[in-house]
Amino acid sequence: MSVLVYTENWDGKFKKLSFELVSYASKVASMLGTSVTAISIGKVEDAELAKLGNYGASLVLSADDGKAGGLDNQLYTSIIAAAAEKRGARAIILSHNNTGKALAPRLSVKLKAGLAPGVTALPESADPFIVTKKVFSGKAFGRVKINSEKVILTLAQNSFELIETGGTASVESFDAGLADIAVQTSIKDVQKQTGKILLTDAETVVSGGRGMKSGDHWQPLEELADLLGAALACSRPVSDEGWRPHDEHTGQTGKIIAPNLYLAFGISGAIQHLAGVSSSKVIVAVNTDKDAPIFEAADYGIIGDAARVLPELIKEIKTAKAQ
Repeated sequence: MSVLVYTENWDGKFKKLSFELVSYASKVASMLGTSVTAISIGKVEDAELAKLGNYGASLVLSADDGKAGGLDNQLYTSIIAAAAEKRGARAIILSHNNTGKALAPRLSVKLKAGLAPGVTALPESADPFIVTKKVFSGKAFGRVKINSEKVILTLAQNSFELIETGGTASVESFDAGLADIAVQTSIKDVQKQTGKILLTDAETVVSGGRGMKSGDHWQPLEELADLLGAALACSRPVSDEGWRPHDEHTGQTGKIIAPNLYLAFGISGAIQHLAGVSSSKVIVAVNTDKDAPIFEAADYGIIGDAARVLPELIKEIKTAKAQ
């Protein structure tokens, strides 16, 4: 028996997200009295795979199959399921990102395993298996009991700390025996965004709403983001108005993010927006309306005009960085 964790890679490299998953899986494995096996799909060097051992993985299965060059949900599900069967996995853990949301339900059906998506903490109990997750667009927490023998969890991003164990992991090549499976997805072209921090990866996010009054007023936000090494975001009305590109839209109908710091300027805090940013570790809000819903979710709030607050904030940050 083991805990299996799917560690996604980006161009052959792991990000904080993967190490967070392994750290979480390591603690779940301790509760179950077993070890952690990581499954990696695609071309990843052994030295990179071995890094997972520092976060609690004892074994890394490397499925470097030429067919797995691009995400094909059917193919990836079959590989992960085969690894779970081989290792006798009691629990399978994935990230609650677009990839995990696509794979987890398929794995649940294939393995006849109960699924709890978007968990935010370690299980309360391993027997019975009870986990906590956000419900009602992040307005409340629910306790979910999984009755099946096998369980599948998707972990909400940035909801668990990185825990370095100093351990090592052995790396094994893994053949899932997929010769007869037809790959239904082919990659024709790849266009990568450069020179811009991805919202889903950012530790700090600077966001603006309709209170900025115009797309022409975004320069202070851009300067602040540059000073902080942050990604830029916006609310849906802003992208709908064409002030900012749609790929910066955060919220229930946009990107779901969980940075360590989320700075919201001129955003009222509609429930749809808060659903996409409520997992942020710290939320700082600036708004002229003292009754704006954003203040209920914020850790720190400033009642004021963003046009006046931003220059002062930028000035103070520049002074602090110069010291």
